[in-house]
Amino acid sequence: MNEKKIFRYGIDHLTPGLALAIALSHTQGVLTPQACVKIDRSHAHVEKMAKGNSPVYGVNTGFGPLCTTRISSKDTKELQANILKSHSCGVGDMVAPLIAKLMLILKAHALSFGFSGVSQQTIERIIWHIENDVIPTVPSQGSVGASGDLAPLAHLFLPLLGLGSINQNQTACPAQDVLTQYSKPPLDLGPKEGLALINGTQFMAAHAIWGLYRMQRALDLADIAGAMTLDSMLGSVRPFHQDLHRLRPHIGQVLVAHRLSTLLSQSQLVQSHSSCQKVQDPYSLRCIPQIHGASRNAWLHLKEIIETEINSVTDNPIILDSGESVSGGHFHGQPIALPLDYATLAASELGNVSDRRLFLLLHGDGAELPKFLIRNSGLHSGFMILQYTSAALASENKGLCMPASADSIPTSLGQEDHVSMGSISSRKLNKVLDNLEQILAIELLCSAQALDFRLPLKSSPLLESIRQKIRTVVDHAKYDRIFSDDIQKIHHLVITDELSKHYLGEATRLGINLDGESTELFTL
Repeated sequence: MNEKKIFRYGIDHLTPGLALAIALSHTQGVLTPQACVKIDRSHAHVEKMAKGNSPVYGVNTGFGPLCTTRISSKDTKELQANILKSHSCGVGDMVAPLIAKLMLILKAHALSFGFSGVSQQTIERIIWHIENDVIPTVPSQGSVGASGDLAPLAHLFLPLLGLGSINQNQTACPAQDVLTQYSKPPLDLGPKEGLALINGTQFMAAHAIWGLYRMQRALDLADIAGAMTLDSMLGSVRPFHQDLHRLRPHIGQVLVAHRLSTLLSQSQLVQSHSSCQKVQDPYSLRCIPQIHGASRNAWLHLKEIIETEINSVTDNPIILDSGESVSGGHFHGQPIALPLDYATLAASELGNVSDRRLFLLLHGDGAELPKFLIRNSGLHSGFMILQYTSAALASENKGLCMPASADSIPTSLGQEDHVSMGSISSRKLNKVLDNLEQILAIELLCSAQALDFRLPLKSSPLLESIRQKIRTVVDHAKYDRIFSDDIQKIHHLVITDELSKHYLGEATRLGINLDGESTELFTL
């Protein structure tokens, strides 16, 4: 058995892919002596501040607009416990356990840099939760993405006090009962620890990591679906010529053009109309590199921003190595709220153009490709209403594209007079991706049906393998049937990564370079 790779909290550079690897137990995060030296030094500084006379925010003062209220040294522990209790006011559905686990991982890494004043014991307990999959339940609503993700992070860390609940087989169980089973007593939080736990952008960032993973998959499948649709409609491959795209070398556009050329290489269908008189295809076919490529660039921008964010210290105040406490605003979510909204728009556009291609597919060509992709249309409606579903999902996504970061509602009696709403941005991105995955499933289903009508001519070896993979779960439709069942089966291939793994495996087997000159850019 291969040993797990090791990631050193507070020492190594974390990437979105590494964070997911830790969350999926493929990599183990550890606390090293090197990190503990920094953690202990910072904690000692805070202990000294708590006993001193100088006011230090959140150590011997109240919070928010109560920052002028002094707290005695004997009340320090109660202050930190109270902040977790009082700020636990989230509502709505619980976030997925994977998201909550990512939040724990990101917080453990941020605290381990040694600028937050928390104790080694507290960080070790967080890591214990991660390693043993004892994942707290966290409501999805309640953060405005500014003073940190206060409410969700407060819920996340209630179990440190023996409060809140733990996710056990999709059921919320009292944290105290679960921790008793593991012989884990509640912790007594020291000065600043409660504040350090709930200040930060880990809710937004965790959702962003999951969104990056899902959007990366959707970008790949959008290229595949677009290529299958184009080939089934006997579209031209000339717009994907590499020399053309060197004249407008946006990196996402160049990559998509390369992928489309690669995906369609050796297609019998392309060869069958190589001398046709058609000059240009509609934009949803001809401009796939420009449209999909722009969405890839948005994905890349978000990835770069999130990678910086998850290797940052985002609580407040910061305890410098000198022992000085500096109050700032690293908890403010604006740096990631804007690119999250940008990525949401980019994901929506992938679904928008997919729906346009589907609209073209259902027209047929009056010859081999029948109207609504079914013989004897009239008696049979065929795939007609699948485009209604696609249109509904695409329209819903457009409504979700209003940037959450464009709004700000003052909170905390005006002390926090500008907030990012990045928590809403992060949730909206994943909602748009929910809909996008369904739209792409519909296009893949319909493009496979269309390619069937072109037999015995086949698409490229890689696209033909995708068509055959789809046919392992959904048969060619000769008559009307309940098509939602078909959509569900293809959607399952999408969200379980089964289709993506098949695609990448076949590309490797066939010796196909999918990335061209952009090998590392568009991977997590």
